[in-house]
Amino acid sequence: MKGSAVMRAVVRDGTGLLVTGPDPAVLRLGLLLPLSGPLGLTGPSGLSAACLAATEVNASGGAAGRAVELVPVDAGRSPGAVAGEARFLADAGLVQAFVGFHTSDVHRGLEAALAGQVPYVFTPPHEGGPRRQGVVLLGDSPERQLGSALRWLSTRLRLRRWALVGSDYIWPRAVHRTAARLVRSAGGEVVLDRLVPFPWAAGDDPEARFEEVVHALARTRAEAILLSLVGRDLAVFNRVFAASRLSAGVVRLSGALEENVLLAAGGDDTGELYSAMRSFAGQGDERQLALAERYRTVFGEVAPVLDAYAEGCYDGVHLLAALAAAGMLTARHGRPASARLLAGADPVARSAWSAAPLGPPRPEGYLARADGLDLTVVTRL
Repeated sequence: MKGSAVMRAVVRDGTGLLVTGPDPAVLRLGLLLPLSGPLGLTGPSGLSAACLAATEVNASGGAAGRAVELVPVDAGRSPGAVAGEARFLADAGLVQAFVGFHTSDVHRGLEAALAGQVPYVFTPPHEGGPRRQGVVLLGDSPERQLGSALRWLSTRLRLRRWALVGSDYIWPRAVHRTAARLVRSAGGEVVLDRLVPFPWAAGDDPEARFEEVVHALARTRAEAILLSLVGRDLAVFNRVFAASRLSAGVVRLSGALEENVLLAAGGDDTGELYSAMRSFAGQGDERQLALAERYRTVFGEVAPVLDAYAEGCYDGVHLLAALAAAGMLTARHGRPASARLLAGADPVARSAWSAAPLGPPRPEGYLARADGLDLTVVTRL
């Protein structure tokens, strides 16, 4: 890459890699991204966007003169492994804050390990519920992310019979609870509620299992499916579904479909696949165009796609750098700055957001429809 952001390996002694000590001239941010596992196909986008943000901070003089370094941690592993490594880095003073996206089971493990120790910014859509000290959510709860999209599709397309298909872990379970209520409030009914193993057991065949799910969907005469599958599983399901006789007549709505997964699925030409996210690579609004131009300047035309997850990482790195510059990452009475302060409910936090090149994250989401390998915005939510 052309930029000056520094990626640093900081790991346990005895692993064969160097453990470097704390450096008061450097702000080290742990970058918690799925570089392996079912969400691994989205990791490179987040990595590139976070590097862009760190490059911009360093080019402008750093966070109050401190150079930003990103310490990558593979958050595609088990919750215990990820939380253990993050806690080691925090306890050793090797990382001053964490940011990233990953599955909600990993997120909850990290929250338990890091709360009250260092700030932790979780950037993607989340499962809702209370949070511990110093944990910041930049994404949306299930109702905020999907409520308007589900109502819009139900009304415009006269959809009444909804099926819910997701991965069996925290976020999809929360989505299904919320969706069941939303469907009923829109005058519809849930005709199937199915959670599939996550991750799959060794030797299992997701494609064959999803063919069974498609057969079950056909028996319910579902008119629409809310998909809370993620990553590789979402791609495999959409490939299987697109080859079935249901593909041309059943609407699919996802809260996790971005451009990487659509590409892995081979695209979609049915005209019936929708996604509700904070942003899409081709939406063309002022913020997206400005971010895309900055991204191309650093990485060129062949960089990983600038999807919604990546944009969240970009915003999260800038937020932590600005808060560090404002002295808000320093522990107060033995605790890090509170989630209330970090989330922007305080004038100093609002001022920190104003220092970021593109300002705070966009407050609204969008509904897009798959068109081949692209996601085309249909409406603002």
